[in-house]
Amino acid sequence: MSDPSSINGGAAVAMVGKDCVAIASDLRLGNQSLGVSNNFEKVFQFGDKTFLGLTGLASDVTTLSQVFRLKTNLYKLREERSIEPQTFANLVSSTLYEKRFGPYFIGPIVAGLDSKTDKPFICGFDLIGCIDFAKDFIVSGTASDQLYGMCESLYEPNLEPEDLFETISQALLNAVDRDALSGWGCVVYVITKDRVVKRVLRTRQD
Repeated sequence: MSDPSSINGGAAVAMVGKDCVAIASDLRLGNQSLGVSNNFEKVFQFGDKTFLGLTGLASDVTTLSQVFRLKTNLYKLREERSIEPQTFANLVSSTLYEKRFGPYFIGPIVAGLDSKTDKPFICGFDLIGCIDFAKDFIVSGTASDQLYGMCESLYEPNLEPEDLFETISQALLNAVDRDALSGWGCVVYVITKDRVVKRVLRTRQD
């Protein structure tokens, strides 16, 4: 357990559908193999259709979610509009790069819909803010290897919102079952041009 970003565990995944996008995370907060809480949500909403998933060191997750809340609120005051997913991705990247000599131990993923074109957008980052753009799905957290396997098995392009929800849910649920440091429930957001639907899934608590 020499990697600080794996101390508290956690997993997150974002997936693109047909004119929709989904982002999901588990709800476990742990201290290595010791479970502490089962309601530690790792997905945060910034703007109308812009979402951030944060896995890694729990203290850095909490700190960064507040930092981005401040920065996006200032952006909204100055620009008089909500921040777009692509713009927010660059904000995340620059914020992480500012701390490159003492980085936050987190694995962020951004998901959202462009307000003008309704085009889905997802991306991930490393510790110092290098952006990893994706057209299908992006994963983060201690269950990354399991999530890659599940997403590659289940993902299909141009899924409708309900099918996308089912796919991302099954991918996350089956991945965290194979990782001792994540699980204990999941939260899933499905973002379409008309609305944002949040669902909480019950899972094994062992």
